[in-house]
Amino acid sequence: MDPDSVAKAFVEHYYSTFDANRPGLANLYQDSSMLTFEGQKIQGTQAITAKLNSLPFQQCQHTISTVDCQPSGTGGMLVFVSGNLQLSGEQHALKFSQMFHLMPTPQGSFYVQNDIFRLNYA
Repeated sequence: MDPDSVAKAFVEHYYSTFDANRPGLANLYQDSSMLTFEGQKIQGTQAITAKLNSLPFQQCQHTISTVDCQPSGTGGMLVFVSGNLQLSGEQHALKFSQMFHLMPTPQGSFYVQNDIFRLNYA
């Protein structure tokens, strides 16, 4: 398994799901998962998906600029993403960074153990 290929496939899946079917992100998290969204800490599948589904916009489009990946030493991997977030009806895109700590499942896939999201203001 090539970590860079896994990270790229995960990032494509995550953001296409976020943009088209945000409730579909629930199966990527577990009850031990934690999201820090703009400094707010949220734990557990239900709370994380409730937060993501309550964001004050319905439609958006992520454009990924960079994906960096490192093995975490526990069978997982760290994935750091930067890019732009275009909200429907807005003229200018917002810059963002997001870090995922992916952990393996017994079935051979990965889930998001940790997720940190920040908008990057100029």
